[in-house]
Amino acid sequence: MQKFDVLIIGSGLAGQSAALRLARHCRVVLISKRSLEDSASGWAQGGIAAVLDSKDSIEAHIQDTHIAGAWLNDDAATRFVVENGRQAIDWLIEQGVPFTKDEAGYHLTREGGHSARRVIHVADATGQSVQDTLTKKVRANPNIMVLESHIAIDLITGEKLGTGDNRCFGAYVLNSRSGEVITIGAPNTLIATGGAGKVYLYTTNPDTSTGDGIAMAYRAGCRVSNMEFIQFHPTCLYHPQAKSFLISEAVRGEGGLLRLPDGTRFMPEHDERAELAPRDIVARAIDFEMKKRGLDCVYLDISHKGESFIREHFPNIHARCLELGIDITSEPIPVVPAAHYTCGGIVSDLKGRTDVAGLYVAGEASCTGLHGANRLASNSLLECLVFSEAAVNDILDGKTKMLPDLPGWDESRVTDADEDVVISHNWDELRRFMWDYVGIVRTTKRLKRASHRIALLMREIDEFYANFRVNHDLIELRNLVVTADLIVRCAMQRKESRGLHFSRDYPEMLKKAKNTVLKRRPLGR
Repeated sequence: MQKFDVLIIGSGLAGQSAALRLARHCRVVLISKRSLEDSASGWAQGGIAAVLDSKDSIEAHIQDTHIAGAWLNDDAATRFVVENGRQAIDWLIEQGVPFTKDEAGYHLTREGGHSARRVIHVADATGQSVQDTLTKKVRANPNIMVLESHIAIDLITGEKLGTGDNRCFGAYVLNSRSGEVITIGAPNTLIATGGAGKVYLYTTNPDTSTGDGIAMAYRAGCRVSNMEFIQFHPTCLYHPQAKSFLISEAVRGEGGLLRLPDGTRFMPEHDERAELAPRDIVARAIDFEMKKRGLDCVYLDISHKGESFIREHFPNIHARCLELGIDITSEPIPVVPAAHYTCGGIVSDLKGRTDVAGLYVAGEASCTGLHGANRLASNSLLECLVFSEAAVNDILDGKTKMLPDLPGWDESRVTDADEDVVISHNWDELRRFMWDYVGIVRTTKRLKRASHRIALLMREIDEFYANFRVNHDLIELRNLVVTADLIVRCAMQRKESRGLHFSRDYPEMLKKAKNTVLKRRPLGR
């Protein structure tokens, strides 16, 4: 067993910022499924929302967040995050993040849903710049042990050990390169594993977004809430060699038109604002046309604006598409909606604490109440920073807990898998029926079909897990099917359409907003 003061599972902005804050006071181990540079945080193009301008106000940012969240947001959590926004940005500046400046100071841009300019950014690659800055510091810090190509299998809790209290004591972790399972003990564990976009066939998320932390925390006895609220981006490039490449909403803003394969426009039939309608409306319209006509994709056409305009306004999109044989100056771009952000997750309080003592959560894996039924643009990285700091403060304020002797990982009754094709087949099946049945537009019938398929897959995957040695893909698949089950069960609880959850059977929004909450039954029942 390896012992540390704090175990951090996940190496995006929430995990790395927490590690750097903690390392001044204690020994930290940071688990990364791939490399420190490979996380959803690094893919964030926009920026970080915070009240930094004298013309802006805390109350305005709070109001914008509530409106975007369809009034399901938690008031206390929203105020807590917004009020701590400037402090979070100041910390990043201290770390050396080179935010874009203009003649007045730091340049602030405005994004959809915001009533003022309050998004601080580094050109159009904020997440990458922030991640690069922190990663260099994490790698250089002697108090942070970094374990790359390691994936957590499950949390070690008092309930599983039979100690009488359900406290988290660390986790079992697989070294994906060697196949060795190690036991990491820590009196405090922070889940910072991100979202679950890979549960869907099309996603803007990296391959690491498999809902690991959410599934592990649920199995450990934590409440999970509002998992039905999956944010979909309307236009992701549809190409076999271009996983997860976004086509910016600015393309539509600058005159791009959505067309069917025969060139016919369809957005005017769905909304009077046509291509300039809000993100959720455009995504639902594309989804409707694809399902109605059996299409693999639709097309976004900006070619009529001319080559010079396109090269000036969209150089990166133009270059990437050209690499793939698509010249957007003369032909349309094949696009599909894609899962973008998980607004629900592990229930936590304002200190990042979960229902299991010693277990904390920060970032997209959490459900703090900030996002409600739909995330406001650029509030995600802000939430990572504010709640990772809150968790760190609570860990440092607490008394040091003694660790019991933790048993090693038991492989005495398993063998090597004989057919890995089972894993890849189940992964593909899960992502396809989640896209078809639990996507942008839902019905009770579709949800029931998905629930039935999930139950069958769960039994098959659990049997595979019980009889064969674990590997990286099996762990992710096991977590994905649990996460899919949580999404479907939450969706079936919600008898209305609110925010990101749209049901044809319940198209109206109820007057009283309620959260959906799920909790695993205690072991032995």
